Amino acid sequence: MAAPESDDHHAITAEGSPVRQFAVFLPNRPGAFVAILDLLRSSHVVVLGLSVQDSIDNTVVRLVVSDPFTVETVFIEKGIPFNSMDVLVVALRQGPEQMPDCLRTLLKAETNIHFIYPLLTQPQGHSALVLGVEDNDFGHAMLSKAGFKVLRQEDLSR
Repeated sequence: MAAPESDDHHAITAEGSPVRQFAVFLPNRPGAFVAILDLLRSSHVVVLGLSVQDSIDNTVVRLVVSDPFTVETVFIEKGIPFNSMDVLVVALRQGPEQMPDCLRTLLKAETNIHFIYPLLTQPQGHSALVLGVEDNDFGHAMLSKAGFKVLRQEDLSR
């Protein structure tokens, strides 16, 4: 079966595929998020990172998962409104105290960060940040040049 297509630049390279984030749009009512988590668990998908933006009427949940292809298929089959995009996941090999250096690298490169949140897991024993930046290729290049390891989906998936 072919991988789902997307409108975003989503190329698999020799290094691996970019990390995919899903933004799920939920009604703001008790149990809506738990239902999504139960659906993912029943599909053998692990939520590796999340961010929640709540408002009076609805909630946007950003998710990084262990199996983005399964999640996309499940969301489409179940009619769950979502969008997806590639994000950068940066390993903080010296721990959370390295976060200012990571962000300063992007500041010096004059690239905007649209959102940031930590992973729930520690890939390869390191803390990690999920970053939504205005240009993933440029952000990846600047972070790599500064000595940061930018993780690929294969680094996160089981």
